[in-house]
Amino acid sequence: MADPGAAPLVAVLTTGGTIASTRDERGVSTPSRSGAGVLGGADALAGVRVRTAEVLNADSSTLTLEQAGAVREACAAALRDPAVHGVVVLHGTDSMEETAFLLDLHHGDERPVVLTGSQRTADDPAGDAPANVLAALRTAADGRARGRGVLVAFGGRVLPAAGTTKRHTTALDAFAAPEPALPRGAVLPWPAGAAWPRVDVVAVHPGADGALVDAAVAAGARGVVLQALGSGNTAPAVVEAVGRAARAGTAVVVTTRVPEGPVAATYGGGGGGHDLAAAGAVGTGRLRAGQARVLLAALLRAGADAGRVAAEFRARG
Repeated sequence: MADPGAAPLVAVLTTGGTIASTRDERGVSTPSRSGAGVLGGADALAGVRVRTAEVLNADSSTLTLEQAGAVREACAAALRDPAVHGVVVLHGTDSMEETAFLLDLHHGDERPVVLTGSQRTADDPAGDAPANVLAALRTAADGRARGRGVLVAFGGRVLPAAGTTKRHTTALDAFAAPEPALPRGAVLPWPAGAAWPRVDVVAVHPGADGALVDAAVAAGARGVVLQALGSGNTAPAVVEAVGRAARAGTAVVVTTRVPEGPVAATYGGGGGGHDLAAAGAVGTGRLRAGQARVLLAALLRAGADAGRVAAEFRARG
C-alpha cells in the first residue's frame, strides 16, 4: 500500500517527438532523448515521483494506428498499479491529437492521462518543453483532473482530448479545442490483438472528381474520411464515388477543411452535404479529419456496423 505521506507517483511514458529531439550539425532534428533526459528535473519542481518507460522513439508524423495502440496498452499497464496517480505521455505534436483521442476513446479509469510535447527541441536554449512537462506532471497528480479523461497540457492550457487540434505550426500555444467541449461518449471496447483496418483521408477541392475515393477503396480501405468544403460539400463526381464506396461496404464519413463549426447535410445540387448523406456518408459533427479517422478505425476494429458508426459520430461530434 502506498505511503499516504509520499509524493504522488506519476507514470511517464516517452514516445519520441520534438520534446525528445536534438539538432545535429546540419540543424536537423531527430529523437535522441528519453526518460530522465526529457524530464530535465521537472518532477522535482512538480513535487511528484516518476516512473518512466520508453514506449516508442519516433517522429510522431510516422506513427501508425498500431503504434498509437501500443501507447494505449502502455497506459493501461501503468494504471494497473493502484499507487499511480496518473500518467503523462510525452509525444510529438504532429499526431498528438490522434493519439490523445485514441487513448480517450478507450480510457475508462478515473485517473488522468495527460499528453504533452514541445514545439522546440530539447536542446533549444529557449525551449518550451520544461514548462509543458511541469504542467503535465502537475495535472496528472492533481485530484481535480480525475474523471476528466485524457487531457492535453500544452502552451499554458489544459484541454480535453476530444476535438483538440493543432492550429499553428510553430506557435508555443499551438493547440486549441472547440467550445463548447465535445461530449466524450461511452468507453469503446479494446479488442486486444485485433488488426487495425485501413482508413484513408481524402481531401477534396472545388470541382474534384471521385478518383481518390475510388483509389482508397481499391487499396483496401474499410473506411474513408472525406475532408469536404464548407459545411460538408463537394462535387457531384465525388458524391457518385461515395455511393460506390458505400455499396462496396466501405464506411464513409464527412468532415470539413474549415477549422471550426459542424458539418451539416443541408445543401443539394448534386454535390452538397444532403447528397453525400443520401449516398451513404455520415457527418462527423465537429470532429476534424485526424480524430474522425481514429474514431472510424476504432469502431471498425471493434466490429461496428453502419448503424453503430452513424450513432457514435452523432453522439461524439
